[in-house]
Amino acid sequence: MTQPNHLTTSIDRRDSRSIKWTMYAPDVLPLWVADMDFRACETVVNALHERIDHGVFGYQGNSPELRAVLVERLARRHNMTVTPEQILFLPGLVLALNLAVLSFTQPGDAVLTLTPVYPPFLNAPKHGRDLITVPLAVATDGSRLHYTIDFDALEAAVTPRTRLFLLCNPHNPVGRVFTRAELEQIADFCQRHDLIIVSDEIHCDLLLEPDAHHISIAALAPEVAQRTVTLLSPSKTFNIPGLGLGFAVFHNADLLTQLQMASYNLGAFVNTMGYAAALAAYTQADAWLASTLDYLRENRDFVSAYAAEHLPGFPITHPEGTYLAWLDCRTLEVDAPATFLLEQARVAVNEGATFGAGGEGFVRINFACPRETLTAALDQMRAAIVGFRTVSEG
Repeated sequence: MTQPNHLTTSIDRRDSRSIKWTMYAPDVLPLWVADMDFRACETVVNALHERIDHGVFGYQGNSPELRAVLVERLARRHNMTVTPEQILFLPGLVLALNLAVLSFTQPGDAVLTLTPVYPPFLNAPKHGRDLITVPLAVATDGSRLHYTIDFDALEAAVTPRTRLFLLCNPHNPVGRVFTRAELEQIADFCQRHDLIIVSDEIHCDLLLEPDAHHISIAALAPEVAQRTVTLLSPSKTFNIPGLGLGFAVFHNADLLTQLQMASYNLGAFVNTMGYAAALAAYTQADAWLASTLDYLRENRDFVSAYAAEHLPGFPITHPEGTYLAWLDCRTLEVDAPATFLLEQARVAVNEGATFGAGGEGFVRINFACPRETLTAALDQMRAAIVGFRTVSEG
C-alpha cells in the first residue's frame, strides 16, 4: 500500500529551528519532545497561506466558526452537549494547567495527580500549593508493561486540603486510554472528596487500538461534568503545536468565569494563525489523520516487537493511545538512562525521573517519525546497551 506524501517526504527540521532537532548535536537522533516528524495536512498549510495573504495580523479574540465546529465535534466524539460560550480558547494546555491551579486553589491547598506523568503536571502546583503524587501500579507481562490506577493508594494520599485532581487521559507517558470503569472510580473518588477535576485529553484523537474509544470523564454524568474542566487541542492530533491553540470546555459557569478572568489578566491570547489552522484541521484533515494513525500504529507495533526481540530485560509499554512508548531501563543500573543513551547511542529520549515518582530508570520514546529514523535510533540504542553490558560483564 502506497503511503501518503506527508509520511514519505523527508523534511529537514533543523532548518525550521525545531526544538526537537536543534537541542542536541547534529549527529543525535531525537526521539524526545512530543511532536511528529510529519508534514501537516495540506489543507491546513493552504489555510495558513490564505490567512497570510490577507496581510493584516491584528489581535483575534474569537472564531465563531471554530466554536461551531467544536460544539458539533464535542457532541459527536465526546458525548458532550455544550454551547459555544462554554468553550474558552487558550494558547496551550501547559498554560491551562497553571491557570487552573491559580484559579481553583489557594496557597496551602493541595493538588493530586498520578505519576509518572507529563512534567508540567508536577510543575503547575508550585505556585505555593502542595503537590501530592500517587504512583500508578505497573505489571510486567513478558516484554510488556501495563499500568493501572492504585485506588487504595489514592484514598490513602488525599487530604482535607486537597482541592484539585489533575488527570491525563490518554496518559502521557504510559499510553493508557482509561476505561469507563476506571473513569467512574476516579469520578466517584473526586465527588466523595469534593475535588475539581482538570482532565488533559490532548491525545484523545491518537488512539492506536482499532476498537479503542476515548471517554471524556465529563461525559459520565451531569454531576461529574459540573466539577470538570476538559482540556483539548488540535496540536498533537494534527501536528501543529507551534501554532499555539488549545481550549477548555466547561459545564460549570463559576469555573469558566474564574479561568477566563485569570487568562485575561495574564494576557493569554491565542495566535491568529492558530485559529486558522485549527478550523482547517478539524474540518478538512480527517483523511490525513486516518493515514497518520495507521502509520503510528505500525510504528508502535514495530517498537514493541523490536524491544521483545532485541532488548531482553527492557520491558516496554504497548500504548493504547499517544505516540509515546515507555521503556524500562532499570537493568542497565545507571543513574540516568536517557543521559546514557544520549552519550553512548547518540539518541535523545526523555529521562523518566522528570515524570515523577515511578519514572526513575525509565525513558520515554517518541515514535512519531519515519520508520527509517526509528529503526536507526533503536539499532543505536541496542548497540550501546550491548556494548555497555559486555564491558560491565568483562
